[in-house]
Order: sequence, then C-alpha cells, then structure tokens
Amino acid sequence: MRYRTIPGTDIAVSEVGFGVWTVSTGWWGQTDDAEAIALLRAAHARGVTLFDTADTYGSGRGETLLAEAFAGRRRDDVVISTKFGYAWEGHAGPRGQRELPHDWSPAFLRRACEGSLRRLGTDRIEVYHLHNPRMDAIESDELFATLDDLVAEGKVRSYGVSLGPKIGWRDEGLRAMGLGRGATLQISHNILEQAPGRELVPVARETGTGLMVRVPHSSGMLEGKYTLETTFPPGDHRSHRPREWLVEGLAKIASLGFLTEGRPYTLGQAAIKWLLAEPAVVTVLPNVYGLEQLEEFAAASDLPDLEPEDLSRIADLYAANFGVAPAAAAAG
Repeated sequence: MRYRTIPGTDIAVSEVGFGVWTVSTGWWGQTDDAEAIALLRAAHARGVTLFDTADTYGSGRGETLLAEAFAGRRRDDVVISTKFGYAWEGHAGPRGQRELPHDWSPAFLRRACEGSLRRLGTDRIEVYHLHNPRMDAIESDELFATLDDLVAEGKVRSYGVSLGPKIGWRDEGLRAMGLGRGATLQISHNILEQAPGRELVPVARETGTGLMVRVPHSSGMLEGKYTLETTFPPGDHRSHRPREWLVEGLAKIASLGFLTEGRPYTLGQAAIKWLLAEPAVVTVLPNVYGLEQLEEFAAASDLPDLEPEDLSRIADLYAANFGVAPAAAAAG
C-alpha cells in the first residue's frame, strides 16, 4: 500500500481507503456487525488506514462499527473521516432516496461532533466533512469559524466538504475550494462519470485541495462483473438505477478492454489506478462488501501506474461517449 498526505496537514492516508457506507447501511446488501468488523480489520491488515463514514450511516452504526473494530491500540493506526450536517436523529429506519433536513448552526455542529466522538469512542476526528452541503452552508463564515474552534480544541484535526448526494454540485465544489473551506473535498468521480469531476480536479490542483474520491467503480459497473441479466434486490440502492444505466454501462466498458488485456490489472484495479494518476487525489474510497473484493482493491495501490497513453485513450473515449449512443437518442 502506498500513502499520500492530506495537503496542509501531517495526516498520511492510504491510497485506497474504505467507504464504511457499504457495510453499515444495508444499501449494498445486509452485513451483520461481526462480518463488518472482520472486514474492516482485514482492510487494516492489508494497509488500509483511511476509513470514511458519516453520522447518518445506519443511524450511527457506521461510527460504532469503527469503534468496535479499532478500539484501543489500533486507534492510533487509523485515520477516521466522518461527516455532519443532517438532522437525522429521530428519523431512524429506512429512508429510501428521501433527503433529511440540514442544520448548519454552530450549536448543532457542536452536538453532532460530540455525538460522533462518543459513537467512535475517540477523542478526535482526523477528517470532518460537511455532508452534502448547499451553497448556504459553504458560505457560512460562522460555521467554519466553529470548525476552526474544534480544531483548536483538538477534537478535529482537519475538515472539508463532501459533495452529493448524487454526482453533481459543481458550483458548491468550486465555491468551497475558492473560499479555502478546508483541506479536502470528497467527490464522486470515475472513468464513466466524469462530470463535474473534470472541472473540479484542476481547481483542486491549483488550490492545494486534497480530493477523496468515492464511487470509483460507478456503483459496481467498473468492477467488470455485471451482465445484461444482472438484477438487484429492492433494498439495494442500485435497484434505483434505470435499466439504461446497465445497458449503456456494459457497452461502454467493452471499449476498456485494453486496460486489462495482457496487463496486470483487473478492470476494478485499473479504475482505481486511473484516479490515482491524478496527484490531487489523496485517497480512493471503493465500496467493499467482501474479502475477495477487498483484496483486489487494496492491491491496486502497489500495481504499476497507468501509462500516459492509457490516460489519453480514456480521455478520447470519454469525449466520444465510449462510442455508445445514449438510450434516449437511440430511441428517438
């Protein structure tokens, strides 16, 4: 495993991190606590040190799983990233795609921070992110002054902004970096879905912002395991994707065979290496839900870097929509 340092800090993180969302929310299938904890520890044993969660994941379960997995001596060997901003307590249970209300007041921020520290069983959070903020939060000087106070108090080591919930929020990302709202920006970005990441990456480079990238495999499409017969159970978040996403996605990844033919990568590993080719990216957060998959993704860091020709070819393919006509255009 290779490591990178979050800009402006002394916090080193593994190039491949662990998105705790996968094992704590049930949206990728059910994982009991013992299985989740065993997978988290297996990741750490393979060099993964960055674990990304949020207070909303499983109504706090993502944080308590980390506490159980890394209590005691392991705590000093892990970097915990969590998020705040949703007034989620009192809204327990399945919520589907429904958004919860935000609360960006300093008082709520302090309560949220104390709640996360308690659930995590720790005295500090290495990376603390605003969770899917809109422009009002990003422009709140009062909110960021409170975050600075939490840093001064030693409860938070660094902070930033996590964009979402869906791929988008270009303006919020540009504004956050333009105002210097923290050391990190978490974005969804991958070979197939490069908007608005293509605009955010060069600005991150210019402003010295460290990018933490989630959805590196386009909800599993870039793992290379789907077929036209693939279906997802109703509770799985991928079941909300339209049929066209699967059909078009499979057609697109058919053009990426050059990344794996006679090469040392699986498609899933190549997708991670494509992201790590960007110096502004400090860590990639794949969705991990099994040991075999964990081993595959964790091993990507030490594989040879992609060649410049590979990166150029991917850019050309993206510009041409991978040679695939969108379903809407084809239907017309």
